[in-house]
Amino acid sequence: MTNDIRAQGADKPALIVGVLLLVVAFLVGYDAAQQTIVATYGLGPTAMPYVVACGLVILGFSHFVVAFRGGLPKPEAADGKALLWIAAGLVCLIGCIALGGGFVIAIALLFACTARGMGRRAFAVDLAIGFVLGLAIFLAFAKLLTLILPSGPLERLFL
Repeated sequence: MTNDIRAQGADKPALIVGVLLLVVAFLVGYDAAQQTIVATYGLGPTAMPYVVACGLVILGFSHFVVAFRGGLPKPEAADGKALLWIAAGLVCLIGCIALGGGFVIAIALLFACTARGMGRRAFAVDLAIGFVLGLAIFLAFAKLLTLILPSGPLERLFL
């Protein structure tokens, strides 16, 4: 199969992904260049978009190299149950934040569902781990960075 790809010249999916990555890099860089907010000292708000754009350019050109060196590897079959657990975690995250449940509970649900999707069976333990991680992240953002994440009844206790 690899010889067939080389006979055709390049792996088309890898080329398409490379081109798409370069287009997204251009859009991110263009958007960063259009920002009018400037920093009075240090790095401004445009620094990170430029870093992301550079990373996307590197990934885009890397896909070109892969396309001409034999192509992308064939993906394994997807595990439907795992994907459903992870999708359920994302739905729980979005629903919990949209309905006012808050960041900590949403992250706990996302963590537990994702762990279940990855094959772990201790849902209650994973829920507790996700709760502790979500609370630590919320407190770090709220107290150290003074950025407010979506608040629910639990987060209001700590603000």
